[in-house]
Amino acid sequence: MSDDHTHVQEFFTARAADWDTRFPDDGPAYAAAVADLRLREGDRVLDAGCGTGRALPPLRAAVGPSGVVLGADLTPAMLREAVRAGRHRAGRLLLADVAALPVRSGSLDAVFTAGLIAHLPRPVDNLRELARGVRPGGRLALFHPIGRAALAARQGRRITPDDLRAEARLGPLLARSGWRMTSYVDEDARFLALAVREN
Repeated sequence: MSDDHTHVQEFFTARAADWDTRFPDDGPAYAAAVADLRLREGDRVLDAGCGTGRALPPLRAAVGPSGVVLGADLTPAMLREAVRAGRHRAGRLLLADVAALPVRSGSLDAVFTAGLIAHLPRPVDNLRELARGVRPGGRLALFHPIGRAALAARQGRRITPDDLRAEARLGPLLARSGWRMTSYVDEDARFLALAVREN
């Protein structure tokens, strides 16, 4: 396991047990972001870096009983919390690294991520791996329940020009990874960038 993976696992393992109680009001923001992904009945969707699985119930509602919902995370403690919260009933949980997804190429219709991009050790390669799993024309949502400025203020830091989530950086980053950004919202109440898998 690389140092990047060890750091991510240590960070989230230490916070897993009280993760949901720290952010109890995020449910509507998750549901709105999933709605913006415009999933259809029967779609196959992955929540990459699913954590405690907060997106899994709205993803299941969007794709219906005939759809496939997968939740992949690198940290066993977060997946245990997803099970404890009963969210495993909305989708299949996978202990997996987004750098090497256990899915066939082109087998997904969409990927949803919440807060993932800040934890990617090799963003171009990692976003390219997400693209590999999605069919041409499939969709990607990069979501966070609060915007960049609000998140920076919460963490006691300033937004820097090298922030990967800045629109001027994110568009080219996605383009190099096989995606075309179609929408970008960065407000205090949420961050949501949508992209389409290029052919």
